[in-house]
Amino acid sequence: MTGDQSKPGDPTFRVLATSAWFEPGFRGGGPIKSVAQIVDTVPEGIDVSLITRDQDLGWSDPYPGLSGRWIGRGRSRVFYLSTSRPRQWLRLVRELRSEPFDLLYLNSLWNPTFTIIPVMAVRLGLVQAKNILLAPRGELSPGALTIKARKKRLFLKAWRPLLKSMEIVWHASTDREAIDICTTFPDAQVMVIADQISLPREALPVGSGHDGPVRLVFISRISPMKNLLLALEALRQISSSAEFDIYGPAEDPDYWTRCQSVIDQLPDRVQVTYQGELAPEQVRETFSKYDAFVFPTLGENFGHVIAESLSASCPIICSDETPWTDVLQAGGGAVVRDLTPAGLAVHLQRLALMSPGGRVDAKKSAGDAYLTWRKRQLDRNILDEVRLGLVRS
Repeated sequence: MTGDQSKPGDPTFRVLATSAWFEPGFRGGGPIKSVAQIVDTVPEGIDVSLITRDQDLGWSDPYPGLSGRWIGRGRSRVFYLSTSRPRQWLRLVRELRSEPFDLLYLNSLWNPTFTIIPVMAVRLGLVQAKNILLAPRGELSPGALTIKARKKRLFLKAWRPLLKSMEIVWHASTDREAIDICTTFPDAQVMVIADQISLPREALPVGSGHDGPVRLVFISRISPMKNLLLALEALRQISSSAEFDIYGPAEDPDYWTRCQSVIDQLPDRVQVTYQGELAPEQVRETFSKYDAFVFPTLGENFGHVIAESLSASCPIICSDETPWTDVLQAGGGAVVRDLTPAGLAVHLQRLALMSPGGRVDAKKSAGDAYLTWRKRQLDRNILDEVRLGLVRS
């Protein structure tokens, strides 16, 4: 990044940010929460203009009263764009061309509308942004790159040299994500700043134990990345009774059809119920009702849903493809290193055989692990860190 920024005498640091999904939507998962927390905690001296879609992930209807409008949000403002309306595009381009920005902050590597178009607009001089910061939000994890792998490899052949020529700086949420970025972009300049969270510093209390089958839950988007299918295949291999509730939007209908096929083949001792979608304010309370969150994800750059589960004193049976392995091993749950149906089934069977008191102890341990982790969080705003870095450069 260069040190050149605002106009002489004007100390305001102007940021143009893009994100495909944003509040009041919630179906896009953790990235929405990450961007919302950044936008809502920018300090004095930073102005953020965020461009996002006017509808939630998988919806065709726009948010009521928001399409084509700038909406104030604290020190920030949000434009809700209908990507199919040329007039909104023209209006937006006219407004953005009249204001120079110190930073363009992108929250995806692949998105055509909210990453590729803004980058090309800067490249062609249609939008003035002196620096560009790109947060891939887990899109460069090994698991993510296996999905539509050929298409991504072809895209990177053209995209990699362009980004390098523009001196893009990358935002990684963890050291692990920084490694993923540098694996694909060896010369990348990476800033590692943990995602901010709005969760309380205290975990929800643990209730009394219950008799009967172990109660398991999955709360996330239903997509290949989140790996629900593996959880269902593992349940087919356990010998104990279990109840498994699924919450979340069916982002990939074909994938959900495959999941339903496995559900239909499960033995009677395993009861699986799809419970629909949850509003964000319902997630923690829902987690608190279960003995464990089953989450064999193929990769998370941060994993807000993991933090939510731990904050509800709900242990997690999770893959080792997240930055939470140390926290889970310290009492937050179990880490599945053999990410196969048989490997996951071992952990599910172990939990199913626990006594009611043992499950209560596991929940208390998860809450304690959350408290320890939460005390270490510094809650640094990435945009403030970038601004300070530019001042020092």
